[in-house]
Amino acid sequence: MRVEVTIEMDQKCEFHSTGKSVETMNPKELLLYATAMCASLTMKGILEKEKITLKSAEIKMSGEVDTEQVMAQSIYRSFNILYRIECAHISDQSKIGRAINLTTDKYCGMLQMCRRIAPVSHEVSIVSIESE
Repeated sequence: MRVEVTIEMDQKCEFHSTGKSVETMNPKELLLYATAMCASLTMKGILEKEKITLKSAEIKMSGEVDTEQVMAQSIYRSFNILYRIECAHISDQSKIGRAINLTTDKYCGMLQMCRRIAPVSHEVSIVSIESE
């Protein structure tokens, strides 16, 4: 069974869950939520150093469990993190891609922890709203 959590960036550049509220998430969903939030904050910090502001961002963290229903004894078999990013300029795309790769492969502690549980893959979609 696939378990997933999606967070989106608001106009204040803060990330929030788009589905369930955190208070109603089960522990398996909370792990995904915490990982997505960790990735968003890490990516945001790297992009702030590069002086890049995103127009919109969505991060979907999902995991495949070994049972047909989520239960306490369910074990994650794999994880996937999907980044959907919209930026102002096409020239920002490579810097954003680099920030995502650094976040996913090196700096996000929660993603590193997930790698100890099961394989982690990631997908990236970056579009610019205007070309230069």
